[in-house]
Amino acid sequence: MDELIQRLIAHEGKSKSAYQDSLGYWTIGIGRLCDKRKNAGLSEAEMLYLLNNDIAESRAELEKFSWFNKLDEIRKEVLIELHFNMGLGNLLEFKNMLNYLDQGYYLNASSQLLKSLYAQQVGPLRAMDLAQRLISGTYNDGKKALGVK
Repeated sequence: MDELIQRLIAHEGKSKSAYQDSLGYWTIGIGRLCDKRKNAGLSEAEMLYLLNNDIAESRAELEKFSWFNKLDEIRKEVLIELHFNMGLGNLLEFKNMLNYLDQGYYLNASSQLLKSLYAQQVGPLRAMDLAQRLISGTYNDGKKALGVK
């Protein structure tokens, strides 16, 4: 199996980013066709595997900050979602929101999030879901807003 893997890498190449193969089809990784014109892409298991890796990376980056570590799990998950969506650099620009979270002023933190350009960009359902989780520390309100069971 190791030899097969090495041969496939040698013949297919290896790319972290999507590229067009010799026929113009979108491909990624080691010859993995992901072009919707060919009805190709990731399986459900692969998408969840990648998502779980991304969540773990977001959590690891955020655990370096004391304001993150003092939060309950639901509020941590809001910050993980924000990190996942916009990256650490952009999240750190939310200085007022993070300061309010650090002090335990969740309503104020929520207000800062809702006033942001980010909230306008992602739309009211997602912004309100995040804001409600910051305020309440629960998923109940956000699940209702999104129709999630």
